[in-house]
Amino acid sequence: MIYGVCAEPEDAAALAEAGFLPQLERIQAAALPCVAANCFIPAHLKITGPQVDFDGLARYVEVACERARRAGIETIVFSSGGARAIPDGFDRQRAWGQLIDFGRMLGPVAERHGVTIAVESLNKGETNVLNATADCARYVREADHPSVRLLVDGYHWALEHESVADIVAAGPLLCHAHIATYQTRRAPGAEPCDFGPFFQALKDGGYDGRISIEGKWDDLAGQAAGALAELQRAVQAVYGTSEVS
Repeated sequence: MIYGVCAEPEDAAALAEAGFLPQLERIQAAALPCVAANCFIPAHLKITGPQVDFDGLARYVEVACERARRAGIETIVFSSGGARAIPDGFDRQRAWGQLIDFGRMLGPVAERHGVTIAVESLNKGETNVLNATADCARYVREADHPSVRLLVDGYHWALEHESVADIVAAGPLLCHAHIATYQTRRAPGAEPCDFGPFFQALKDGGYDGRISIEGKWDDLAGQAAGALAELQRAVQAVYGTSEVS
């Protein structure tokens, strides 16, 4: 696996010192030491509902993907719970169609700029659609483009009480993963958490790519090395190795 952290650019030096991004030389030419980004679509730019500005969305996606290419970013995470949330009382089938239209627009733009869009399921406390790995896998399949893939987040997966089988079935679509403790969404090692079933599901699904810590820190610089060591132990317990593949 390749390990990373969802963090601000100013945290990069501390994370590199802690041992993250061991293949940093591959991306040193980039404007920022970052190969994946999230917070894709702002909440005010709605994807579902009665007042969707599809042309505005298309312009935004074009600019975002072009800037990602220039910065060396390879993966953009599509979580964007506010933007995709279905308004109260709005027909959910119609909203699903809007989401699919958006997904089908994403693929060619992302491909043109050499980036991949990773669709992430979010728990029901953060949005009201695409809350499960299986839902997002269906979405990716209906978007039907190789530049629109799937992300699985261990925190959301656990909070929604999803099964190992859900991740295994979606394995061929995965391009990225997130991890945090299930109780209070902290970095690995900050509190007891059994990541074994999550990593077993990833392995059984054939995934051995990037995984980023997306959780809270009390002291990122002071905790990063320990979090990486804990993450490597969890991976090694299932995969038999903690080394970057």
